[in-house]
Amino acid sequence: MCPLSDPDALTGVILAGGKARRMGGQDKGLLPYRGYPLVEHVIERLNNQTSALIINANRNQEQYERFGYPVIADSRPDFLGPLSGMLAGLEAAHTSRVLFAPCDSPHISSDLASRLAEPFATGPNVLMSVASCEGRLQPVFAMLSVTQADDLNAFLEEGGRKIDEFYATQGYAEVIFSDCSTFANINTLEELQC
Repeated sequence: MCPLSDPDALTGVILAGGKARRMGGQDKGLLPYRGYPLVEHVIERLNNQTSALIINANRNQEQYERFGYPVIADSRPDFLGPLSGMLAGLEAAHTSRVLFAPCDSPHISSDLASRLAEPFATGPNVLMSVASCEGRLQPVFAMLSVTQADDLNAFLEEGGRKIDEFYATQGYAEVIFSDCSTFANINTLEELQC
């Protein structure tokens, strides 16, 4: 992985650690979509946008390891939601910034990383950027400084679970995207057939 001293280095973390309740408990990232697993679509989209990739998965880790990238579990037990996976990603990264995206969004735009990185160029006070489209925040499409790990850990320690509530405590730069299809995710078995 790239050293923290390289300002252009960026770790991508694919969040695949959920229970996939709407998918009948099946591991969503491993389900086939248009010929290959959902997570593989996301890997393909993020691979050229990042210096390193990590997959956050709490189940079927050996299957995720077949894709050739490090696989990490949440640093906290009990499936606490995406924030727990984000904390694990921040703790595992060897770059100063981390790009997060979910495993079930196969149409991520090729400029996600560069667009989310733009606010960081405005000054050292920007520690987080979050995508939005049509007035709605897309909270799992975000870029965070690894320095946010302590605040995120404290938020989880205090019982916080909602991603938008954590963001509100930190302040963030909102990056507006005009094409919402980049954030479309697969939530049902029927959508896998589209």
